[in-house]
Amino acid sequence: MIYTTEVQHMCPVAKGAYHGPAPIPEEGKWVQAKQLSDISGFTHGIGWCAPQQGACKLTLNVKEGVIQEALVETIGCSGMTHSAAMASEILIGKTILEALNTDLVCDAINTAMRELFLQIVYGRTQSAFSEDGLAVGASLEDLGKGLRSQIGTMFGTVAKGPRYLEMAEGYCTRMALNAQDEIIGYEFVNLGKMMDFIKKGDDANTALEKAKGHYGQWDSAAKYIDPRQE
Repeated sequence: MIYTTEVQHMCPVAKGAYHGPAPIPEEGKWVQAKQLSDISGFTHGIGWCAPQQGACKLTLNVKEGVIQEALVETIGCSGMTHSAAMASEILIGKTILEALNTDLVCDAINTAMRELFLQIVYGRTQSAFSEDGLAVGASLEDLGKGLRSQIGTMFGTVAKGPRYLEMAEGYCTRMALNAQDEIIGYEFVNLGKMMDFIKKGDDANTALEKAKGHYGQWDSAAKYIDPRQE
């Protein structure tokens, strides 16, 4: 380490009391974080790319500074899905500092990692007040039994009005309209359940019918329309 001439000629003055950093909440404890191994937490964050063409929701479970679990969900960009595949391999086993300074292939995932880093090191995690934090694998609970991301996809125009394409329950197959052509419900297919039925031996049409459901005033509709056709 090199000191300037001015500093070399200064007289030494003793440093006063040292109280350490302010403690942050981590997994039910108050921790004075001084090194990466002091950091633990489970949290989510959102990232976006420079052209804002797509977004990433990133979920990390960090134990003693190391990422033990990563869930990468992307939307809006086809290339992002492949980036997410690579990021899911890259992230696990890295310290949060390594991950912050690693190319996660896609701008949106990199931005999400930055946002999560800030939450984690400032003690703003979802598990901040949960004793021992959350078990590795907890992020899958957000996906439900079908292990599919919660997606909402809607489209609308002034000329033709709204179209429901995908809800949290699944792929929208029909919309229910009343006599005034107002939406009062929708039919959906839970694609996760459908694939499970097919894997168990059901033919595709049987699985499709078994995986269907509806929401709202479905039975009292004046008419039903296919949002992708009509």
